[in-house]
Amino acid sequence: MIIKLSEFNDTLVEKNFFFLFYGKNEYEKKRLIERIFFLKKKHALHNYFEEEILRNHEFFFESFMSKSLFDEKKILKVNQSTDKIFNFISELIEKKIEDVMVILNAGALEKTSKLRKLFEKNKDLIVVPTYSDNQKTLTLYANNFFKENNILISQNNINLILNKCNGDKEVLKNELNKIKLYGHKNKINTEVILKLTNLIENYNISELVDNYLAKYYKKTQYILNENIFTDEDSILIIRILLNKLKKNLKLSESFQQNKDLDKTILSAKPPIFWKDREITKQQILKWSPKEIKKTIFNLNKIELYVKKGLGSPISLVSSFILEH
Repeated sequence: MIIKLSEFNDTLVEKNFFFLFYGKNEYEKKRLIERIFFLKKKHALHNYFEEEILRNHEFFFESFMSKSLFDEKKILKVNQSTDKIFNFISELIEKKIEDVMVILNAGALEKTSKLRKLFEKNKDLIVVPTYSDNQKTLTLYANNFFKENNILISQNNINLILNKCNGDKEVLKNELNKIKLYGHKNKINTEVILKLTNLIENYNISELVDNYLAKYYKKTQYILNENIFTDEDSILIIRILLNKLKKNLKLSESFQQNKDLDKTILSAKPPIFWKDREITKQQILKWSPKEIKKTIFNLNKIELYVKKGLGSPISLVSSFILEH
């Protein structure tokens, strides 16, 4: 059953167990999924990428068939869902497993998508399409924000903020909140906006490395394009990347042996912080030990070129990241 964003409500969450959110509007998908988490906060959350489930289909199915006195109600959230998960989800639906809620977070799905058709045609399944915000809706959102918070700002400066958020409402929301904290006792002019918003997302080198290792190519390219990294930064990027590759090599080799991603993450030494676990899982899934060793070898050569001055340091590093 298709539900519009404006029609999604708490009653739907209470009465239904299967939800598919698809589209490019990450802000809206995040908002709706967090709403479900809040309403079902007594449920235990099981958060996985589609690849993890497909690698061990039987284990995941059995784990959600079984009941536990300590974990009776569950939420299974599947990130980066595609038609590959269709059979697994169909099986869950057919078995009518009680006390399990399933949330699928997908990107753009074509009309021919089996997963999309399944949810659209079944009145007991909820599918919510999300579309990218256009300039009109983002402008309205920003204007309402400033009006509600009694902040005086020109339309030209609102447009300046919007143009630098690249259509991403999550980024826009963060920048507006910065201005809100500043704006009640100060005049909001162009100079203030430049200082507060940075005009680009303030990604640091660790985020660049993490997105590269997760093979999020568009995000990696965006970070490189939107940040002004210096030649001095190049050595730091290389050292952080080499360090992370060596850590991931141990994790990848461990995963090759035990085939259990969660066990691999939990047994890591030093421990991986909870906030880094999901992207580290993605990195392990995307790289084989052989690929990591080859990349370490090639990156060592780039470091040698940089130290010998054989070309622009940041150009060498940027090219390496974009080409590997």
